[in-house]
Amino acid sequence: MGKTFAEKVLGKAAGESVSAGQVVIVEPHFCMSHDNAAPIWGTFKKIGVDKVWKPDHLVFILDHAIPAPTDKHAENHKQIREVVKEQGIRYFYDVTSKGGVCHQIMCEEGFALPGLVMVGSDSHTCTYGAFGAFSTGIGRSEMAATWATGQIWFRVPESMKITVKGKFNKGVSAKDLILKIAGDIKADGADYMSIEFHGPAIEEMSLAERMTLCNMGIEIGAKNAVCPPDQKVLDFIKPIAKTDEWEAMWADEDAVYAQELNYDLGDIEPCVAKPHTVDNYAPIGEVKGTPVHQAFLGSCTNARIEDLRLAADILKDKEVAVRTIVIPASWSVFRQAMKEGLIDVFLDAGCVITNPGCGPCMGNHEGILAPGETCISTANRNFKGRMGNKESNIYLASPMTVAASALKGEISDPREVL
Repeated sequence: MGKTFAEKVLGKAAGESVSAGQVVIVEPHFCMSHDNAAPIWGTFKKIGVDKVWKPDHLVFILDHAIPAPTDKHAENHKQIREVVKEQGIRYFYDVTSKGGVCHQIMCEEGFALPGLVMVGSDSHTCTYGAFGAFSTGIGRSEMAATWATGQIWFRVPESMKITVKGKFNKGVSAKDLILKIAGDIKADGADYMSIEFHGPAIEEMSLAERMTLCNMGIEIGAKNAVCPPDQKVLDFIKPIAKTDEWEAMWADEDAVYAQELNYDLGDIEPCVAKPHTVDNYAPIGEVKGTPVHQAFLGSCTNARIEDLRLAADILKDKEVAVRTIVIPASWSVFRQAMKEGLIDVFLDAGCVITNPGCGPCMGNHEGILAPGETCISTANRNFKGRMGNKESNIYLASPMTVAASALKGEISDPREVL
């Protein structure tokens, strides 16, 4: 009987053959924390250990509230900088023009690598599965314990195989596919499972599209989500890999899955997730014409250069009807967008562009909503109060749908403006 991806990677890390349901103790390779490194440090100190395990395996990235919008955030950042200095943390991305959203940085800086076990104190750490890593989010106490001991336990997850074929129609993207999957299986449909994306359509997808799929694995309950580490991945990582301990691994052809799903991209259409859950799926026709007050193009889900290009194609030589906030995923993406003239497209269209970071995605700053307002967003969550006010509404959509909606001031079908 063959092994799934999760069984293979966790088995290698544990030094033994493992099967779904088995509990293993492993040493993760990279451990990522963002602004929450400060409260994690508070828990770490209570453990009674003076030094973190392998400081060169810890990665700190400030992104959730940068530059600091309040004195409380500033104090938090100050403490992290002190910890970095005290503990000799090698990989620290401060509030500079070298950083960005943590999950984007982990991928573009060569931390997300095939076959590694990676953990992060953020739910969307599963993004790194786009590069063939077993990556998952953990709690703050778990992270503090991992800093101290270099070990963490997992129950080897059962696996779900999602096979995708076909090609996207005009105006449709990977975000529409993952929202459709969420609508089909619901928020708990893959609870504590390892989602494997298979099929010719996945092979054709860019790394950015795969990142969008894996990023939202947690929104359907998955422990991790992963795409095959094919030649696209290998070509990308080889010049930038932060370690040579990675290994390209994939499931055996005769692996056994708890559930299998199949999708044809030709059947996918533009869609949204309606308030206030990610699995509240609706095809664009059901919500078309809904007024919006704000459009947000950003977050760790859809703010890569490919996403900005899609939005700019729609906004070029036009003007938005509502306030539209654009936040590139990293300064590297920002610079590339400048070179390609995309920033000018957004500015000419009336958009506001802010520094790379999470911004309004979780309601910290740079676009908090007022009571009764509605935002259409490329982010990954639309829970009540997510963007700073419990009396507001959030619709999740693709970059193309967000851009089209920004033009009209109401939820719109991107196929009609392309």
